[in-house]
Formats: sequence, structure tokens, C-alpha cells
Amino acid sequence: MALLLLVLVGVVVGVVLASSLLLRWNEVRYGNGRRKDGDGCLPPGTMGWPLFGETTEFLKQGPSFMKQRRLRYGRLFRTHILGCPTVVCMDPELNRRMLLQGEAGGLVPGYPQSMLDILGRNNIAAVHGPLHRVMRGAMLGLVRPAALRTSLLPKIDAFMRDHLHGWAGSVVDVQARTKLVSMLEQMIAERRSSGDAHDDMLDALLRSGDDGNREKLTDEQIIDLLIALIYSGYETMSTTSMMAVKYLSDHPRALDELRREHLDIRKGKSPEEAISYEDFKSMAFTRAVSTK
Repeated sequence: MALLLLVLVGVVVGVVLASSLLLRWNEVRYGNGRRKDGDGCLPPGTMGWPLFGETTEFLKQGPSFMKQRRLRYGRLFRTHILGCPTVVCMDPELNRRMLLQGEAGGLVPGYPQSMLDILGRNNIAAVHGPLHRVMRGAMLGLVRPAALRTSLLPKIDAFMRDHLHGWAGSVVDVQARTKLVSMLEQMIAERRSSGDAHDDMLDALLRSGDDGNREKLTDEQIIDLLIALIYSGYETMSTTSMMAVKYLSDHPRALDELRREHLDIRKGKSPEEAISYEDFKSMAFTRAVSTK
């Protein structure tokens, strides 16, 4: 019995000692507050465990993770989350100055490698400089008011009618980026071989640069851009819809006003008549709810 107790104590002491050494080694590895080039000091903070850093605490605690470290270390501190050593700035004025300077001040977009593996290294949120301007111009050209009025709005209306009509509560699971890439590569090959014109986003991106006014996008850049748009559209729409349902249920007066606005638009329209661009522009309260 005494021997077993001694072994348990030894194991506990060994685990504690090993954990302390790992934490200490990780702090020393990242300079223990000193920049590697010796020019100035890193802000205070902790780097957590090797490889994982403080990702577990960050995911568990959410916003309180940042709040607790701001109270402990100030508005500028270092940590290690999502696989990356990170300096966090929670100073509004400093963040504003960096955002206004943009790329001229050395601020470029960056994502953890895990996100780049999903969205692709050529997605619009990860590139910068001339390529970002080319991709942004190609994308914005697809959602200009004229395109919204003549093409996008009728398609969205028809799609939502068909989708909601067959809504059975089943889950559609797109399992991997590889499957999406394969589907898009096949669609691009079919478009190029057929030569037929299609009035959609993929066709516009394939034709982007044909006029010589901007650089032509590669297939890889087009695929990454489309996947980023799909991901962004899913995340923003699902979150906005969820919060709208939640807050409208909490505020019946706002729900009544929203319902009144939509019923007024439906007056004078047949059940199958599509929503027009003028109807869309008249939804002032609906836009306010979405923005809120």
C-alpha cells in the first residue's frame, strides 16, 4: 500500500514538473517577452502549451478570454491561439489608425493555416495588393444595382420559393473542400468546352479580364473566390437569420411592424408574382432589422 502511494505521488509530481517545464519552455521559445531581432519588447501575456497554445481556453471562454487578459495585461497582450503566436490589440484608437493606414502601414489580411486549408490561399480575404483589387473588382461587378435588378433578384426569388416549398428539415452535408473543388473544376471545364454563355457568377468570373482592363483570374483563384463567397454567405445568412428570429420573438412590436411591411408589399400582387427591385428598396424596416 505504501509503495502504491509512493508511486502515485511520484507520478503526480512528475506530471506537474513536466507540465511546468513545457509551459516554461514555450515561453522561452517565443522570446519570453523579447523580439527575436532584439528590437524592442513583446507585450506581456502567456503563450500556453506547445503547439496548442491557449486555443482550448479561447474556444471555451469566448469573449471573456479577451476581457480577462485585457484586465490582467492591458489593451495590448500576446497569446497563442488557433495555431499562431498572436499579439492582440484592444485599443480602439490604435486599431483605427492601423485600419486607416491599411497596406501602406504594413497591415495585410491573414488567416490561420486551418482556415486557408478550407477557403484556399487565393480567397479574397487572404490576398492583398493588386490581386486583391482585381478579385474585388470582379466580385463587385457581379452585385452592382443593375445586375441585382435584372438578374440576381429574380433568381434569388425563384430559388427561395423552390427551396422553401421542398423544405423537409433534412440536412445537406457538404463534407469536404475537395468535393467542392472537384465540382467547380468540372463545371469550369464544361463551360470552356461548350462555349455557351451563362448569365451567372461563374461565367462572369471566367470572362473577367477578357476586355484587357484587368488581370485575368486563374482557375485556382476563381475556385477559391467562389468557395470563400459560399462560406461567407452561409455564415452571415445563418447567423443573421438566427438572431433575427431570436430578437423578433423578444420584441413582438417589431415583429408586428415587420409583418405589416411585408403584407403591405403583398397587397395587389398575386401569390405567384415575384418580388420586384422596387419592393426590395421599399423594405426599410426589414433592412433595419437585418442591420441591427
